[in-house]
Amino acid sequence: MPHAFWLRAPGQGELRPVEVPAPGEGEVLVRTRYTGVSRGTETLVFRGQVPENQHHTMRAPYQDGDFPGPVKYGYLNVGVVEQGPAELRGRTVFCLYPHQTAYVVPATAVTPVPDTVPPARAILAGTVETAVNAVWDAGPKLGDRITVVGGGMVGCAVAAILAGFPGARVQLVDADPARASVADALGVGFATPDEAEHDRDLVIHASTTESGLVRSLELLTTDGVVVELSWYGDKRISLPLGEFFHSRRLTIRGSQVGVVSPATRKSHADRMALAMDLLADQRFDALITGESPFGELPEVLPRLAGGALPALCHRIVYPGE
Repeated sequence: MPHAFWLRAPGQGELRPVEVPAPGEGEVLVRTRYTGVSRGTETLVFRGQVPENQHHTMRAPYQDGDFPGPVKYGYLNVGVVEQGPAELRGRTVFCLYPHQTAYVVPATAVTPVPDTVPPARAILAGTVETAVNAVWDAGPKLGDRITVVGGGMVGCAVAAILAGFPGARVQLVDADPARASVADALGVGFATPDEAEHDRDLVIHASTTESGLVRSLELLTTDGVVVELSWYGDKRISLPLGEFFHSRRLTIRGSQVGVVSPATRKSHADRMALAMDLLADQRFDALITGESPFGELPEVLPRLAGGALPALCHRIVYPGE
């Protein structure tokens, strides 16, 4: 019988048997091969820190249950289509589905994984899609001096994309010196917050900390822009808007993957297709820093949430792989 990971209550996860219906017209039955734990968002959910006024906004596409729990949550799933339209049968696909061994969704909900992208890497598609959206919102210019503050999963994906931007000088900033090796694999510079370069034209902030956003503002040149990717849950933050913020004419711009900027004239499907194309680059393997079998997920998530298991993206491997 198929099983799914459920958050029974904040801090308490379990595997539950689930019934999966036969696929109907226009639907696919997918057997999961890999899922990814999105460490920032999913550990926030695991700790029960989704504010009540954000319960609707934070719903995953195929979430069951409600915050703070019981809830089945997740959105980085790669599997193989076992039943469905002929053009999809046998194909490896990505879907924004939680941690579950098999499931049925509309055929339009899955994205085929190109032959150029290893299935085990394709779990990053949702993260790279978020990074693509951030870069579109940031609108970097040729020769920009760009800093990414926060070397987590999303920050590293943004840095990887910007590393190939013509003429850009990109630096990844993180409090953990161990992120230097990831930055090197991605082809960008690295610094701790105290060592970070100043006079930056653009800063992408993804550390989910007050100190990180303050530092992002400090690093900007006049008329510089911070693109804020962090989602703080129920935590309030303070910023030095009475100091250099006005005199240097700084801007803070929000970016969130749920909305594609109309200025791009692109659709959600265009964005996902681009993310898949970008994942042909083996540099993205640096974002997957560990893996565990599906059966250990109830023990793995508390360790990820508590920091005992450091990770960017933690890959979950399903039976049969």
